[in-house]
Amino acid sequence: MATLATFFRRPEVLTAPGTSIAEERAERDARVAADQFRLRALPNESVYLFSKKIDNSRLVREADPRARRECWSMIGGACLLIALLTCTLVPTVASTLAGYKLEALKQEQKRLVDERRILDLEEARLLSPSRLEELARGQRLISPAPGQVVHLDPNGDGSVAMNLEHR
Repeated sequence: MATLATFFRRPEVLTAPGTSIAEERAERDARVAADQFRLRALPNESVYLFSKKIDNSRLVREADPRARRECWSMIGGACLLIALLTCTLVPTVASTLAGYKLEALKQEQKRLVDERRILDLEEARLLSPSRLEELARGQRLISPAPGQVVHLDPNGDGSVAMNLEHR
């Protein structure tokens, strides 16, 4: 039994030199009885913080010559970053806008094709022979008699044409 635990458990080691074990126990019991209702100390209870108002209104900041260069370098870096981001996003935005324009043009083409069909149908209705005959009757137009029709000479001797040289 030569361990330190057994050595320190012995009552003669725990007592102060020159006092007996009974005196030591009586003193401990008196301390416990006196401090029976005392609260234990709170953490950092002995620390006292004092707050003092500091007036820095009269202080003037000293100019830093490097700060101006750093400011402009930060602005330049931010502009460069924005330029790179813009160059990266421009093709995507352009392709999206081109897709919108393409769809708008397809819709316009469809509208124009439909409008052309309607106009072709209207033209066919207006130029139909039955409608032309109806309009001729409404304006009292009749077919010409066989003697009223004059056929032009396809060889043309120039007698009918206006001569500009004699002017």
